[in-house]
This record gives sequence, C-alpha cells and structure tokens, in this order.
Amino acid sequence: DIRGMAHITGGGLPENLPRVLPPGLDFILDKRKIPVTPVFSLLQSAGNVPETDMYRTFNMGIGFVLVISPGDFASFEREMDKQGEKYFLIGEVVPGEGKVLFKQ
Repeated sequence: DIRGMAHITGGGLPENLPRVLPPGLDFILDKRKIPVTPVFSLLQSAGNVPETDMYRTFNMGIGFVLVISPGDFASFEREMDKQGEKYFLIGEVVPGEGKVLFKQ
C-alpha cells in the first residue's frame, strides 16, 4: 500500500511531510540515507547555509516522497527496480506528534 505521497515544494521536507501524516505520527528521516549531491554541498559551504535551511529550502534534492507500508516495501522495491527507477529509503513513520525529526 502507498499510504501517502508528498511533493516536496516550498518549506521542504520539514513542512511538507507532516501534511500526509495522520494525527499521532512522526517521520524520522535518516540523514545518512539521503544522498547529498556535490551541488548541495557547494551551496551549503559557499553560502554558509545552515543544514536546517538546506533541508527546508533545497530539500537536499528530494522532490517527492512516498510513504509505503513496511509489509509492502519489498514489492515496491521489485517494481521500482523493474522500471529502472531510482529510490531511497530515507526514514520511517513512528508514533509522535506530527513532526519531522532528523537523525544522524
């Protein structure tokens, strides 16, 4: 099952992901699993941009997020691989207060 879809626009990951959460849940995003392309590293260092602003303003290159039920992820993976689509497992949904939390 696809449980939610978020087009990451203004406000980035922190402001767009909560819109697809039912009450009582948080997203925990693992920064180690979000591939940072060289252009974002350059923007951050050249502009002295705080990391929080990089996720809010530039999304770190993530433009669309799907929320997939854990039991359906293997099927999703097979289909994406079959279609030649790139995807990244960047986090999980856990009980919480409707926030997006980042972990290292």
